[in-house]
Amino acid sequence: MRSILNISLPKKMKQKIKKEVEKGNFVSVSEFLRHLVRQWDRGQLEKVLKQEREKFEKGKGKTLKSLKELR
Repeated sequence: MRSILNISLPKKMKQKIKKEVEKGNFVSVSEFLRHLVRQWDRGQLEKVLKQEREKFEKGKGKTLKSLKELR
């Protein structure tokens, strides 16, 4: 289910987004913003993975007894 989110942007930002949509790089302003959120979300995941990898390399990794512990 989708929901509506209203945001306020400076005029220049709005123009840049609309220009990208007009160029055909995005179907709509909403798709542009969804793309940004996905990019941000991936970045968050990459940050957590990097932190966990560093812990593992220091010997502080978690040993799982079963796959249920992944949750």
